[in-house]
Amino acid sequence: MFDKELLKGSTEILILSLLNREPMYGYQMIKEAENKSEGVFQFKEGTLYPLLHSLEANGFLESYWSEIRGRKRKYYRITAIGKKHMEKKLEEWKTFSSAVDRIVLEGCM
Repeated sequence: MFDKELLKGSTEILILSLLNREPMYGYQMIKEAENKSEGVFQFKEGTLYPLLHSLEANGFLESYWSEIRGRKRKYYRITAIGKKHMEKKLEEWKTFSSAVDRIVLEGCM
């Protein structure tokens, strides 16, 4: 596993990226992140829902209720503003991860 502190700066881009693929409800996001990361990212509800509420308050997401097979679920989808924010965060991520790789990987070879 890895130090959970590493996750703090990347949760927003992870959630926005998942929702850029399709609208999802909370538990679906948790399972999708876990599956796509092969178990590395295991979000807890106490981490996910405050982030979703914050992203929604900032206009990056919108939520709606849908009933499927008698179960009501709150879905989240990314907004146009959210897509622009995600693209900005993605550029920041690329710059950051590239710089870390140059330092860390060169020092280990």
